[in-house]
Amino acid sequence: MSYKAVVLASGTGTLAKALIDAQHSGQLQARVVAVGVDRAAPVQEIAKQAGLATFAVLPCNFPDRATWNTALASAVAAFSPDLVISAGFMRILGEDFLKAFGHCTINTHPSLLPKFPGAHAVQDALAAGSRITGCTVHKIDAGVDTGPVLAQRMVKVKARDSVETLHERIKIQERSLLIEVVNRLAAGTLAIPG
Repeated sequence: MSYKAVVLASGTGTLAKALIDAQHSGQLQARVVAVGVDRAAPVQEIAKQAGLATFAVLPCNFPDRATWNTALASAVAAFSPDLVISAGFMRILGEDFLKAFGHCTINTHPSLLPKFPGAHAVQDALAAGSRITGCTVHKIDAGVDTGPVLAQRMVKVKARDSVETLHERIKIQERSLLIEVVNRLAAGTLAIPG
């Protein structure tokens, strides 16, 4: 499999694990070659147990965001990926990173963008009284969840939903949608705009 992906993550790694599991079961048409983090995170152990390379580019080790973005781009470039997947990566990617990888970096988000961008999408959907929300896979750009949408799935909001219960149902769809999008990109049946 020649279509290579680098995954960027910040937390527990449920999206990264879904990709890794799909790869191991033969359901992913791409090859995850590395997982990068911006902090100590459980996703590193998931990647290591799967035999994948890991790397950490911690913002606290750099004098400013621009320098950190340049270092992150260099770390990703070492793996020559066809695709970079922001999978629960809680950082805005800056100019130097986007110059290098903006054409091939995608992100998942737990809402039907452009509705409810940002870090509190599920909470915002509940607060707005939405009856339907969902998840989006989109191209990364310089804004916060403003890049072109590649695919979306709807999730109904139930009357007794909490942020946690709704988010869990969204995550199920988010994992499946991400695998579908990666497979379509690898097969050439979907293209990242621009």
